[in-house]
Amino acid sequence: MNLNSTAIDVVPSAQAAGQPTIAVRDIVHRYQDRTALNGVSFDVRPAELFGLLGPNGSGKTTLFRILSTLMVPTSGSAMIAGFDAVRQPEAVRRHIGVVFQAQSVDPKLTAYENLWHQGHLYGLRGPELKTRINVILSRVGLLDRSADRVETFSGGMQRRIELAKGLLHHPEVLLLDEPTTGLDPGARRDLWQYLQILRDQERVSVIVTTHLMEEAERCDRLAILNEGNLVALGTPAALTREIGGDVILLEARDPQILAGRIRAKFQVDATVMDNHVRLEIENGHRFVPDVVEAFPGEIQSLSVSKPTLEDVFIHRTGHRFWSEDAEPAPKSGRKKGNK
Repeated sequence: MNLNSTAIDVVPSAQAAGQPTIAVRDIVHRYQDRTALNGVSFDVRPAELFGLLGPNGSGKTTLFRILSTLMVPTSGSAMIAGFDAVRQPEAVRRHIGVVFQAQSVDPKLTAYENLWHQGHLYGLRGPELKTRINVILSRVGLLDRSADRVETFSGGMQRRIELAKGLLHHPEVLLLDEPTTGLDPGARRDLWQYLQILRDQERVSVIVTTHLMEEAERCDRLAILNEGNLVALGTPAALTREIGGDVILLEARDPQILAGRIRAKFQVDATVMDNHVRLEIENGHRFVPDVVEAFPGEIQSLSVSKPTLEDVFIHRTGHRFWSEDAEPAPKSGRKKGNK
């Protein structure tokens, strides 16, 4: 079975029809009495770098397993390259490459041997496989190390071999679960540069799960998950623009009292989070002198910043990204996420 020809036949027709490469519709998944995914829906476009961002327990790993055909959802559907992940898992597997968080390369084998065995799993043989291995090793910058054992590679180089395995059969979609785990900053940067090359030159649709804001900002679009719900969907720039101004943090001896007094005097939404008063407001630099003058001696320190994806998460959920057990911010007309 030649998987390359299958992939080549499907990609042009799917793109010509203007169909999404991945269409997730109302995915629900439950583990006994716990709901891991609660009606999640989104599309991934052809040649798009798409991020699944969320803290631990948000449901992104469960969704990754469903998309990679390792798990069947309780309800809903996921169409990948025109095939149903539940009803046609074998067809889906021919069109996806998967890079798991845990290492899957054999450290005792050489880089070439790892890819040789991977190619056999996809029905590749002979000169075609040899050529493809050399091409993909060159593409990930490891052709000169093809005869070296993987155990002699750095963490970043081993991750590139993982990528090579996932790309060996010309997949239309590449799924990566926390791909930069354990990598140093330089290796992380190299990995993301290569993912952008895959998108731009190979026209591969890439889905990356991550809990790192700086990585999420590199994606074309994001689905932000929290406790199984899709709370935000869009480009990083569009999501941060929805905050509509600056983010001000005020440190005070009694933040609850200060927040109440600010709401009463200025009719603005002031919440308390991590013992700070937090405000989202237009022209924050102009508001700061007014609030300091209004409450002399009560504000110990302050900061003004442009919105980040962390602020988007707070705006949609009422709590910080890594403070799942923290008390939610008081309700005062805050916009909540999509359920």
